[in-house]
Order: sequence, then C-alpha cells, then structure tokens
Amino acid sequence: MEGMRGYISRIAGNDYINLELYDKFSVKRGLRNADGTGVLVGLTRIGDVHGYVMEKGEKIAVDGRLFYRGIDVADLANASAAEGRYGFEETVYLLLYGSLPTQEQLDEFCLLMGRNRALPKNFAEDSIMKAPSRDIMNKLGRSVLTLYSYDDDPENLSPENVLRQCLELIARFPTIVAYSYMAKKHYYDHESLIIHLPESNCQSAETVLSLIRPDQKFTRLEAEILDLALILHAEHGGGNNSTFAVHLVSSADTDTYAALSTGINSLKGFKHGGANIKVMGMMEDIKQHVAHWDSEGEVADYLAKILRGEAYDGRGLVYGQGHAVYTKSDPRAILLRNKAAVLAEEKRLTDEFNLYRLIERLMPGVFKTIKGSDKDICANVDFYPGFVYKMLGIPSELFTPLFAVSRVAGWCAHRLEEIISGGRIIRPAYKCVQSRFPYIPMAERKNEQAE
Repeated sequence: MEGMRGYISRIAGNDYINLELYDKFSVKRGLRNADGTGVLVGLTRIGDVHGYVMEKGEKIAVDGRLFYRGIDVADLANASAAEGRYGFEETVYLLLYGSLPTQEQLDEFCLLMGRNRALPKNFAEDSIMKAPSRDIMNKLGRSVLTLYSYDDDPENLSPENVLRQCLELIARFPTIVAYSYMAKKHYYDHESLIIHLPESNCQSAETVLSLIRPDQKFTRLEAEILDLALILHAEHGGGNNSTFAVHLVSSADTDTYAALSTGINSLKGFKHGGANIKVMGMMEDIKQHVAHWDSEGEVADYLAKILRGEAYDGRGLVYGQGHAVYTKSDPRAILLRNKAAVLAEEKRLTDEFNLYRLIERLMPGVFKTIKGSDKDICANVDFYPGFVYKMLGIPSELFTPLFAVSRVAGWCAHRLEEIISGGRIIRPAYKCVQSRFPYIPMAERKNEQAE
C-alpha cells in the first residue's frame, strides 16, 4: 500500500483546477461577480446589508448600514441603551415575528425564553458531561443534533412546529455553550466542575455571564456590552456563509436540528465566525513585535509584513479588516468600537484600544500600497469583539460560540422564510473539467508507486 504522503500528493494533483478555467467558463467563484458584488440567488425580508451603491455599472463605496426587518440596527441598539434595558430579546422577537413588540408582548416573550433556558432532563449529564469537547463549537453542534432525540415531533416542517423548535433552541443556546465550556474546563483543564442552573428571569446576556462564572457575579455594564454584541451579531442577510448554509439545507426539507447544526459548522470556520479568534492571535503577535504601539511608522511596517506573508501566520491576511459588502465602514464595528472605548477606559486598557484604532486607520493605506489595489478596506465586526470579550473576562474559547448564541436568531428567521417562501431545493451548477478515460480491467492496471 502507498503511504499517506503519496496519496496526498496524488489527491492534490487530481483535484487541482487551473485558475484560468474559472475565467474561461465565467464561473462565479465564491458566488461573487467580477466586480465584487454577490450573485443574486434569493430574496429575503429579514436582513439588509448596505455597503455600496451601483452607478452606471460602477461600485460606489458608502457608509455601511445594517437593517433588521427594515429597522436600522443602530437604532435598535441605541434605543435599548437609552431606555436602560437589554435589547437582544427584542431583536429576536423582531427577526422572528417581523415587527417590534409592545412592552406586554416583550415581557411575555422574555418569560417564554426564560422557561426554555433549562435543558431536557439528564441532557447535560448524558450528552455534555459524558462526551465533552475541547472545542465548544464542536460540542454545540453535536448537542443541537442530539436534541432531535428529545423532541416528540422532530420531523414536522409546519411553520408552527418549526417556530416552536426555534424558540426552544434560541433559549437553550446560552445554557449549552456555558455547560460545554464548564465541562471542557473540568475534563481537559483539570479544574473544578461548577454547574449553575439557569435563572428563568435572566435575559440572554445575563444568562451567559452567570453560568460561566463560579460566583455568578457580573456588573450591569458587562451585561449591557455583551447584550450589544448579541444584538449586532444576530443577523446579517441571507448571503453570509452560515445563513446561506441554513437556507441551503432547509431547502432540502431537512429537520430544524440538522439545519441549525449546519449553520454552527459554517460559523466555526476561521473565514467566518472563527475570524475573531484569528484577530486576537494577530493582535498578540503585533503587540509582541511592535515596540511602540503609538508609532504609525512601526505599526504600518508590521502590517505590511503581515500582508506580504512575512509575519503572524504567513497567510497574508490582516484579520478583522475588509468585508465582502461593507466598503467605507461596518456599522457593527463602529458600535462595538464606541462601547470598547468606554470599557477600555474603565479597565485602564486605553493604550491597547488606541492600538486597535491606529490599525483601523492605517489599514486602507497599507493595503493599497502592498496589494496595489483600490479596494476599500474597513474594520469589520470581527475586529473588536475579542478585545471587548477579553475585557469582560470571557475566555477565547467562547468568542465564536457567543457569536452562535446570537446568530441562531437570524438562522431561525431564515429557516422559517425558506420553509414558507422557498419552495425549491437550492441546486447551483458545477461544470466538470475532467478529461474522460476508458475503464481499465483489473488485470491490465499498472500499480502507481507514490514517490
């Protein structure tokens, strides 16, 4: 038998496709048009991502805006802050039901969420504690699939039943994430196992903080900032990778648990929700190699090294910078940046915050110089959350899972939309460019030795 190395070499050769063929056959790689816009594959009433306008076939950069059911996300976030209340549950209600709730409706919805925080009987012991994982996203995905077995009507695709499933899962995500993290700490980090029962009167941000802290204590400011992060990550249109994945598998009439676990698996990737982990690793690398954090020259030079693939992970990417839709600005990054400034001052981390701001300001110019491109570059939503979470004392293992705690609201809204309005299985085309060969009988085949 050939060694594994030989097989990999053969696979790499057999799977290689000449990039020129993509142009020859007008393939929309990544479902992107040549001008960088997305290929239109569906319609939605849930989220609208606005980052540019097209004038006479030319893409014109504009300040980014994000709308949930037609309402500016900045207005949602600012209103709840001005009224001194949490806004994530209101956001979930809006995404699922399509309108803002009255106070009575919101209170009833929060009670419903609270009643569903607890996991099914013995689920934590049998599914989470007996099969822990080093990776919380991995455990979250497996837990969601396992919940299928605890549902008396898992395959019913009626909107009423799917909505019931979605409400239960949205409420349970904080508990699953927290318990999975505590199990990881115990079984892999050899720390004491501390499990708290979720309080039915706590909102999502409060639930997360109370369940991951041994003393269950947190400040109002900490919960408000986490609540803001949840609002901003809840939805981002139908075309982002994880939401499109949910649309894709939902169009095949699969069950809710399979559909949402697909979204989790997509979000886990470093090019999607996992990018915030890469940002933190990159920032630690920059802090170690740049002596003067306030020096524009030193910071710009190191950013150039990263872009050239000479520093950090060698991939030539400055994580948290640039976006497929946003050009001049990402509204989510701006709102998080403003909150980060307040928290950084309280935590006496202003110097580090200023380094983030300097990188954000320098990146467009550095990118243009190194890449020779006029593409607009701005900080995206992945740039600031890790810094915010670090100031809140939230470990890096939970950065992407917290994204999932929020984005499950958008996934559920899009799943319902696909069930109600989709109607056709999503089936794009792939052109085969493999040459054709005759079948060779076994006795006539030559053994190919791996080098």
